[in-house]
Amino acid sequence: MHQSLIVVENVHCASVSESVVFLVVSSPSLNTGVSVLKPLAARRRSGVRVQGREMKRLTWFALAFTLIATGFAAKTPYQAVLQHSRIRGRSHGPNVCAMQNIQGSDKKYFTNCKQWYHRKICGKPTVVTYECCPGYEKVTGEKGCPAALPLVNIYKTLGVIGATTTKMYSERANLQEEIEGPGSFTFFAPSNEAWAALPTEILDALVSNVNIELLNALHYHMINKRLTSDDLKHGASFPSMYQDLNVHIQHYSNGVVTVNCARLVKTDQHATNGIVHVVDRVITAITNNVNSLIDTDDDLDTLRTAVAAAGLTSLLENEGSYTIFAPTNEAFEKIPPETLTRILGDPLALKDLLNYHILKSLHCSESIVAGTPMETLQGTVLEVGCDGEEMTINGKAIVTQRDKLGTNGVIHYINELLIPDSAKTLMELAEGSVVTTASKLFKDAGLTDHLIGSEAVTLLAPLNDAFKDKSLAMTPDMKKLLRNHILKERFSSKNLYHGQELETLGGVKLRVFVFRNSLCIENACIAADDKNGRFANMFIINKLLTPPMGTVMDLLKADDRFSTLVGIIQRAGLTELLNKKGTYTFFAPTNAAFSAMPPADLSKLMRNPKELANLLKYHIGEEFLVSGAVTSHTRVTPLTGDKLELGTRNTTVYVNRVPVVEADLMATNGVVHAVDVIVKPLPLQDCDFFSCAKGPWMKSGDFQISQIDDSKVMALHMFWIFIRLLLWNFSLNCLNQMLVQHIFCISFYCFCNDLVVAFDIPVACLHGLSWNKYYLGT
Repeated sequence: MHQSLIVVENVHCASVSESVVFLVVSSPSLNTGVSVLKPLAARRRSGVRVQGREMKRLTWFALAFTLIATGFAAKTPYQAVLQHSRIRGRSHGPNVCAMQNIQGSDKKYFTNCKQWYHRKICGKPTVVTYECCPGYEKVTGEKGCPAALPLVNIYKTLGVIGATTTKMYSERANLQEEIEGPGSFTFFAPSNEAWAALPTEILDALVSNVNIELLNALHYHMINKRLTSDDLKHGASFPSMYQDLNVHIQHYSNGVVTVNCARLVKTDQHATNGIVHVVDRVITAITNNVNSLIDTDDDLDTLRTAVAAAGLTSLLENEGSYTIFAPTNEAFEKIPPETLTRILGDPLALKDLLNYHILKSLHCSESIVAGTPMETLQGTVLEVGCDGEEMTINGKAIVTQRDKLGTNGVIHYINELLIPDSAKTLMELAEGSVVTTASKLFKDAGLTDHLIGSEAVTLLAPLNDAFKDKSLAMTPDMKKLLRNHILKERFSSKNLYHGQELETLGGVKLRVFVFRNSLCIENACIAADDKNGRFANMFIINKLLTPPMGTVMDLLKADDRFSTLVGIIQRAGLTELLNKKGTYTFFAPTNAAFSAMPPADLSKLMRNPKELANLLKYHIGEEFLVSGAVTSHTRVTPLTGDKLELGTRNTTVYVNRVPVVEADLMATNGVVHAVDVIVKPLPLQDCDFFSCAKGPWMKSGDFQISQIDDSKVMALHMFWIFIRLLLWNFSLNCLNQMLVQHIFCISFYCFCNDLVVAFDIPVACLHGLSWNKYYLGT
């Protein structure tokens, strides 16, 4: 199916006029769709609103085109990045490709949209260069690369594309006649830089012995059939022309293609008798599996012993496609002896540890251009990335040797042992994490035995920030509190349910509360994924846990700040309510709140028990709600039947714009949040919580909202950013993204017309930004 680029509309963004490029595919259905767009766009420019059936047609077309555009994506990841590079280079003439060159190196890449936006590869800034696309060359006096490269035999093609060292060695090895003659070959030709990077002793060995070794080496770079980049499928193997030993292809989703871990830097250079792909290193024949490679390397003695003890030898001998991060002897020596002895003596922990070093798929170092989570055989993920020339694991540059390839995988050597959570004790889980303060306190409280042994417990570990402004003195009360942070059983947060009670080592039963966006145990909400250790689990919680010590009424009586409130509760006849079983949320006014009332108003209120009761009931919610469960637009129904509007800013909770001065005072029948201002109903306004919020809780500068329309513009702007990210995740090429975004924007404009006056196609236009500069990065 033929596809072409045409300009179909000019989009006016405020004072900026930009041409929007559509991808038009020769298909009756798509041409019909474009014909729908044109009159509608024209009507918009003339001031006529697009409504009803026409709006529906446009919306359905936008959705349908998204699916169709996805279907017309390039056949392979490499073709996708090549197509994107062609689009980026089109302004420089025909057949020009834009490439990103890492500053300070000679590495160049075709890239996708996301990398183009970031202008970084392996964390390093890139410079955009423009070169002829594969198969084309410049013509003096003409723009771009209008001429196709001459179609000659492979030997001459090597000279045309600049692989002159390979051409020279082909002649020296008596390969010239073969690659000039009839046939259909694929030649993975090392670049000049690849030959120069070989150690002198290896190169000398290749060109000695009457050049037999050199001929064998070059034959290993050849396949006796023509294979374009489209034919180089991920995980494929092809017999080479040297003893039919296989070469191994990897074709990654980011467009990188490798042969025996050598990256293809120039592809699809056609010749009369085959095709040439230039690679960035000289490749060598592979005959051993990864287990044999480990067995024969003295630097991996400890690893070899561990693999045998864990029963993984057969796995590493069998067919597969693995990536092994192999810890050297030095890496094992860095581990504390007691930890290493424990793991080596525990078959399950040892197997988990080793499987944590093995990825399920083969990843050559050249395939890594940014940090990417990759699944291990142990079941969790490692983030494999790069920092300049360094390969990183979980952000650390610990790879000392790369790309030792076997028949069933690749080995990267590392100088640091990776220990998964599933091989750690609770104490090891806590150390070096975001709960180090809690870890030290548990040690000081004499609870270490529970955290290093094989006891099946669950540790509730508060974040370090939870201890700010709190005394860390190891008092009897602190020891008691810390014992109540260790549950007697091993739990998974995924199995907890609302109303469940969990018994602690201190004998206290803690309640579980499930909210829409939070899972909380008493006042503390779980702040991260579970840490599942060898024998026990750890929940990271957002604050120090405080078990309930009585009813709401008991709690208020025990706190001098609520002495006035206690008297008012008794006068209003609500004592029994706050003592009985329930799940109340009480926004409790402190003495300061009542002192701030005009004396006459307070006196009048005290003379009317019914009005007093209604005031207090407006402060009492029917549902239990801790601060960790409050998000924007959270609503609580008070006992009066109205609505309390809750929100958060930084770490402070607000109720009807009144700040909560202390949250989460836990009781057996509810929770108390202290407020220093009497909570009153919000005035009725035609706006939402944030656009209306101009009370004492939101001062000038907290949010850049000056009027209702501004808040809606901000909401629309954020929604458009979300749509951009969504389209990126669809992994469409940039041209398809441009089309889908443009069509969607027209529909979105009509939908938003009633919200923002003079809202023209992209939301960014309201900010005076160019469509291209903001959305396409050009």
